Amino acid sequence: MKTANKFIILVVATSTLLFTACTKETQNKIGRSIQNWTGTDGVLDIYMGEKLVQRYIKIAKLSSAEATDGSRQSRNYRYGYGYLDTNQNYKVDKGEKKLYFEISNFATSYIFYDNPGD
Repeated sequence: MKTANKFIILVVATSTLLFTACTKETQNKIGRSIQNWTGTDGVLDIYMGEKLVQRYIKIAKLSSAEATDGSRQSRNYRYGYGYLDTNQNYKVDKGEKKLYFEISNFATSYIFYDNPGD
């Protein structure tokens, strides 16, 4: 085998071994950091009954809030940052601002998905 092939095999094997030795939470954090680095273009649609009432676009991720008492329990809402798409055309138009939002896990009907407009 060529030296370059041996090196590639060694790197892949070492990476695989290190990744599988991590806990599931550590694997999730690594996955999220890679996703954050590469970027995403998520869309969050919020419904009231069957009617779409708000759409946020250009969302990198929805995060689950954690308790502040050190127990690492999740709270009952998610949060993120995105542009409020007031005309619901999947594009950031003039005057549409990036906002912080929170949505309840229980009381809010929502769908989070990749932007089909791109």
